[in-house]
Amino acid sequence: MSEDHSSADMGVGRQILLGAQMLFVAFGALVLVPILTGLDPSVALFTAGAGTLVFQFVTKRQVPVFLASSFAFIAPIIFGVKTWGVAATMSGLFAAGLVYVALSLLVRVKGQGIIDRILPPVVVGPVIMVIGLSLAPVAVNMAQGKTGDGAAQLVPLDQAVIVALVSIVATILVSLLGKGLFKLLPILVGILAGYATAFAFGMVNLDAVSAAPVFAVPAFTLPEFNLEAILFILPVAIAPAIEHIGDVAAISNVTKKDYLTKPGLKNTLLGDGLATSLAAFFGGPPNTTYSEVTGAVALTKAFNPAIMTFAAIWAIVLAFSGTLGAILGSIPVPVMGGILFILFGAIAVIGVSTLLRVGDALTEPRNLIIASVVLVVGIGGMEVGYGDFHIKGIGLSAVVAILLNAFLPYPKPDEAE
Repeated sequence: MSEDHSSADMGVGRQILLGAQMLFVAFGALVLVPILTGLDPSVALFTAGAGTLVFQFVTKRQVPVFLASSFAFIAPIIFGVKTWGVAATMSGLFAAGLVYVALSLLVRVKGQGIIDRILPPVVVGPVIMVIGLSLAPVAVNMAQGKTGDGAAQLVPLDQAVIVALVSIVATILVSLLGKGLFKLLPILVGILAGYATAFAFGMVNLDAVSAAPVFAVPAFTLPEFNLEAILFILPVAIAPAIEHIGDVAAISNVTKKDYLTKPGLKNTLLGDGLATSLAAFFGGPPNTTYSEVTGAVALTKAFNPAIMTFAAIWAIVLAFSGTLGAILGSIPVPVMGGILFILFGAIAVIGVSTLLRVGDALTEPRNLIIASVVLVVGIGGMEVGYGDFHIKGIGLSAVVAILLNAFLPYPKPDEAE
């Protein structure tokens, strides 16, 4: 039976240990995003810790959540880094954080209902589906031992498929059969199982690990203003902003406290937005509240937000480990490809779940048009632009969804029956 650790008089030593445990739960997903997108995992560790501390400051340390790398931005980061470079992409991610800030101000002025009016499930659901489904080719290519775009074969195909399958099977088994805290670590276990298999095939090169210094400053990268990158990434912030609301509601259910009221959505969104912009300022991926950690809070009943303070401190300390950074850099491509098979599909399913909240009204012409057009635009890779500016895929689908929702007329009451 789990002991309730929510009391404020919990010893500092226990808080430190529980903080390390929370980071351990988040670790696999946290480092997955930078590894996939070409960013520095050590920077991601640092910005996850720093972002969590910023969130705690804004919310007056009332909410027991941990913020780390957002999966929703994987595709735009990959495209951005390839097209404009890391620094320019960071300017877009910095701006994405400001979208959260703007939404928090809107909630502060108009109330929480404004979010449902601007971003209803029929808008958000298809966009989330596009995020997952448009990434499917990247997962397949990496599982086959290729680069994400399929341009080069990095390891032998037959060995790559075996490694990817081991990662997939291990992740599935832990998700379905795992007990207790172990059940919250499917991504981490999948990576470790795939890594061990890849090591047996001789895919892992540890030269960089042995040469790495014990202490090393992460490769921080300052944003470099790029309007095209900003306009491309901005719309993507819509989906994780809605996800944030769901995550805050989830942790509220776990702790039996209504965090949407106190400290309020206006403050949690502000904290998440500032954390995301801070992460981009240092060259890290956007932050989001982590469902894995919420699950760990539910399991351990460690409700004290101070535990997340220590999880954040642990993340910052580990960010300066050169050895850890080198180990993360040695993970072979098919290991990550196996994890992505499940991850990207799961994102798409979350989108389906969100869309189903529309209910029977989904087949009404207005909703059907919004959902179908958004899916085709996003998955089909439609691109529009003028001059040097172009927007496509996820970003374009988000813009189209918002515009259609804003301008398509609602059916008259007698027509809706």
